[in-house]
Parts: sequence; structure tokens; C-alpha cells
Amino acid sequence: MTQPTPRPAYRTVWPAILGLVGLDYFSTLAYQPSIAAEAAGKLAPLATAAIVLLTLLGALPVYLYVAGRAPAGQGALGMLEKLIHGWRGKLLILALLGFAATNFVFTRTLSTADAAAHLVGHPNDGWQTQLTDWGQAGQSLKPKSMTDNRVWTFLWDMWNRQLVITLLLLVIHFILWPFFGRRFSRQLVLFAALLVALFLLLTTIIIASGLVYLARHPELLNQWWTDVRAGDWGIDHPSWYGGDIWSIVKMCLWLLPKMALGLSGFEMSLAVVPMLRDDGKGQIARTRRVLIASAIIMSAFLIGSAVVTTTLTAPGSLLHGGVGHERALAAMAHGQIFSGDIDSAAVNPMFGYAFGTFYDIVTILVLCLAGASVTLAMKSLLPQFLLRYGMEFRWANSIGLIYFIFNIINLTVALAFRGSVESQRGAYAVSVLTLMTAAALATTIDLNRRRGWWLVGLLPFALVTFLLAAMSVAIVVRQPSCLVISGLFVAALVTSSIVSRYYRAHEFRFAGFQFADDTTRALWDRVRHLEYSVLVPVRPGARADVEAREANIRKRHRVDANVPTIFVEVHVEDASDFMQHPQMEIREEPNRYLMTITHCASVAHVLVAIGHEFSQVGEPPEIHFGWSDEHPLIATLNFLLFGTGNIPMEVNDLLRRHEPDRAKRPRVVIG
Repeated sequence: MTQPTPRPAYRTVWPAILGLVGLDYFSTLAYQPSIAAEAAGKLAPLATAAIVLLTLLGALPVYLYVAGRAPAGQGALGMLEKLIHGWRGKLLILALLGFAATNFVFTRTLSTADAAAHLVGHPNDGWQTQLTDWGQAGQSLKPKSMTDNRVWTFLWDMWNRQLVITLLLLVIHFILWPFFGRRFSRQLVLFAALLVALFLLLTTIIIASGLVYLARHPELLNQWWTDVRAGDWGIDHPSWYGGDIWSIVKMCLWLLPKMALGLSGFEMSLAVVPMLRDDGKGQIARTRRVLIASAIIMSAFLIGSAVVTTTLTAPGSLLHGGVGHERALAAMAHGQIFSGDIDSAAVNPMFGYAFGTFYDIVTILVLCLAGASVTLAMKSLLPQFLLRYGMEFRWANSIGLIYFIFNIINLTVALAFRGSVESQRGAYAVSVLTLMTAAALATTIDLNRRRGWWLVGLLPFALVTFLLAAMSVAIVVRQPSCLVISGLFVAALVTSSIVSRYYRAHEFRFAGFQFADDTTRALWDRVRHLEYSVLVPVRPGARADVEAREANIRKRHRVDANVPTIFVEVHVEDASDFMQHPQMEIREEPNRYLMTITHCASVAHVLVAIGHEFSQVGEPPEIHFGWSDEHPLIATLNFLLFGTGNIPMEVNDLLRRHEPDRAKRPRVVIG
């Protein structure tokens, strides 16, 4: 049975949610210009335009569709869960949850690492001296006795200014967590909206100032375009480059995987859908407004930032070792990275130490809260699926265990990558693209099942699915370790789910009966109150043997002819479901009842549920089985995987576990 989505304590209007989404999505502006400069050189504006086109024509339509078809707050995962059933679907969702966990962890660690990069790059001399002192103090603690130990030396050499600040920010956030609360609150949403609005305002000032300066000096754009046409990009040319416009277009497509982080943020947008006011179609419409507004705003800022940083900054200033590396817009706000013949005051008189410091503070807060918001989203997303798959997270969710686990993982990841933004990009990009590929795939499958949309909708979405998957594969080919990192999360989730499901297999997994019609409901109330009854399970399709089976039971077990016999036919539909909410239909015949149960995950659990219901209001029934020839090991596997197995033994075991009163326990008869 699908568990209800937890209702958030606070609901608000969509512009406020746009601010919350912006913590993750818009914060990418802090480091995306550096990524574009490193990946594309002077082609950065055109490569960014390719990402914007993929966003507006690919990712946005996909998630607009998902928003209307997926359960609230569950995104593409919830949609795929409805489309693909059985163990195949469960394993697929668990694998995608592993990538979602990777996404959320690296959003937090990468954002915090970039916040540290803004602190490390701040031009205050006193602050730089303090950072140097911290680094030297850490190195001075290195035990001299371990100097020749390679492992110890490697671990200690990770200590640098960037890592120190990254770990410090993660620890501070952990300490301040009780002040934020353990869920989305009115204060957090309001603060996020105001902070993001301020961040976008300051970023607009920086980008607009650069664009106005370019409008006054068109020769800069003309020179840039001349360099692009001449192939002077500042990066290596592929062997197939021919120097024409088509080659430039192909190069921009080739660079898409390296620019993939410009697509991040859509899954987070859907994770906070339950916080939107209104229900039904109103909520879907508001969700789509959030998606459209965030995509348009981000697209404008991405292109604007790429244009001004490419044309106005000094060569190499955005690359590794440059003063604007991982903080391009902040460095522009400080007036640090303009080309030698460009005066920062001529671009904007406000640029300098005061404005740059203020922009640094706002950017650092946005980056730190980006990690907080996705952690909250993960905390609400994971239990929704894992509870349905047999993993008990209610108690863990109530004490915030997931948050503590992810904090430990965040610290471990920060240490493993030495607090480097650049080193974490690959794993983060793979997780983003995998989730987006899943969303596009879910959309394609759903449209394929809704006939009439094949030509109009299926082919474009199939193309988007292929493109996103190809981008993900390209990143893995370049950095195979990215897949290993996500694979560890996937393996951890799948393994823990299997172990948990095994240990919880004998729980009373029953959430009540549904009734096919009013007649069935009336007959159910009647048969439950019978003074004495015999339940006889029959295999689906074996009703032709009912009379012979009844005569044999009455003769062999000396059952009086006046005792009604209830034949129970159980149809297992999706044995991978943990909880079950079966549907019942009852037909009455002379001195017998025929009971058909559908929507089941386990035959044994349904029979126990029926016997238990009888025992609560009347005499416990007898449940008569025939002997099984199954091997015990095969029977156990069939019970765990397919809901069948050695049913008599499993029924007896379940009754013994969940009905301690022998007087009320139904009696199992075999033979």
C-alpha cells in the first residue's frame, strides 16, 4: 500500500518556494562561470547557450510533465514507481535513490566547498594571514614519528586552507541545526526567499554592469567573436574541428557534459511541491510556475554571467590557480579580475572591497543553505520510498537519524576530496544527469502507454532521454571514479533494503481489506460471526475441484455437513510490495462461500489476516491445507520473493508470532 506523503507543517505561495528552490539552483552561479571558462574557454557563452537550450527545450518540458503525473514531492522516482512494478521496479527505484543520495550529498559538500573558496579567496590581508597561520598550525601537529609513514603523510598533507574552512563550515552548520529545526518551517522559507532575492539582485548588478560596459565598448564583443571564428578559444581543438560555424556548433554539443551542472536543481524543485498551497490541479499549476520561473531566471543569469566573465576578465583569472577560480562573480564584485585595460570603476563605481565583501557574505550564506535545503528534502524523500519497501524509518525519521548519517557522510566526502570543488564536479554531475535521465525516461514510457501522443510527444522526449544518458556516459568515461562513488550509495541502499526486508518478512504486513461491492461487505460481516468455520485455501484457477476438495475434507477430518466451508482463492499481484491492502469478493453457494482476494503481496499474510479477523469477533476458524512437496530452501525463497512458498508453515509461524493467545489463534490443519 502506498503510504501517504507526510504533510508539511507549513504551506506557502509559489514565489516563496521559488526562493527555496533557488538555494540549490541559483547558487550554481557562484561556480558555473569558472566551469565554463575551464571547459570551453572563449566558447563559454556559446556552450552556456547550448545548456540553456537543453534546459528550456529538454529538461523543463520533462519536469513540467512529471509535475502533473508524479505523486506530490516524489518527482521522477514516484512516477517510475507507478510505471514499473515488481522487483525490477523496486531495484530500479533503489538504484535511483542511490543517485539521489549522491546528488544531495554532493550538493551539500560542493556548495560548502565553494563557500570555503569564497572565504579563502577574500582579499583581506589580515584574513589571509590568519588562514596561513591555521594551515601552519595544522602541519605543526604532525607527529614526527610518522614522517616516514606514507599513509599518514598522505592523510596529513590533505590539510590545507581550503579543507580547513570546508570542514569548519560543515561543523558550524551541524551545530546550528537545532536553530533551523528539522523540517521546512515558515522562518526558513522566508529567510531563504529574502536571501535568494538579495543574491539575485546583487548578481544582477554585477552582470548588468558588465553588459552595459560591453554595449558602450562593442569592440570587445567584436574581438571575442573574431577569436571564436579564428579558433582562438584557449582550449585544445578536437581533430574534427574545421573552422566553420557547424564545427563550433558541434563543439558546443561536445562540451555539454562538462557544463552539466548548469542543469542542477529540478529534482529539488519537485521535492518541495507539498509545501505549495492548494490541492489538485491548483497545486500542479503552481508547481509548473516554479519550474518555468526558475528555468527562465537561471537561463538569463547563466548566459549573462558567461558573456561578461569571458569578455571582461583577464586571461587565466578563472582557471585553476587564478584569483577568480570558483568565485568569478565575487572576484568581479571586488574588481580583481578585469583585463588590464579595463578599469573596474568604469564598469561600476561600486565594485571594490566593500561591495565585494558584501557579495561574498550573501553568496556564502546561499551556498551553505543550499546544502541545508537539499538535506531537508532528502530527509523527507527517502522515508516515503523505503517505508513502502520494508525498511523501517519512522523511528529514525523522528529522531533525525538520517540527518546525522548524512552529516557523517558529508564530512567523509569533504575529507576524501580535500574540500576541492573541482574534484567533486564529476560525481555531482553524474548524479544530476542520471536523475534527469530517469525523469525523461519516465515521461517517455508514460507517453508511450497513453496512445495518441506517440508522434507529438514520444519522439522528442525519447531524444532528450538519449541526450541526457549520453552526457552521463561521457562523464563516466572521462572520470570512471564518478560511477564508483554513486555505486557505493546504490550498493548501500540495496543491501540494507534486502537485509531489512528479510528480517521484517514475518511482520503482520496488512493494512485492512477493500471490498469489491456492498454484497461482499455484508457477506464478510456474516461469515466473520459464524460460530465455527473452516477456511480452505485453493490455488487460483482450481475452483473446478472445490466440490471434491470439500467432500474429502469433510470425510477425512469428520467435519459436520452443517459447518460452512469457506474457500479462499488468493491472487498475488506484486510480491515486491511490503504492505498490502487486499481487495475481497465473496460469493455464496449452498453451505459454502467462495472468497476471492486480489491486490496481494503474500498469500500467507492474507490468510493470517482473514483468520485473525475471524478470531476477533467469533470463534477462531480452522485453516485446512494439503501437503507441499517443495524443498524447504526453495519454499523460503518463494515466500520472500514471490509471496507463495511453503504456505502452511508460514501461516502457522505468523499466527504463532502475532497471536499470543492460544484460545484466539486459528488452528492450522495439514493433510
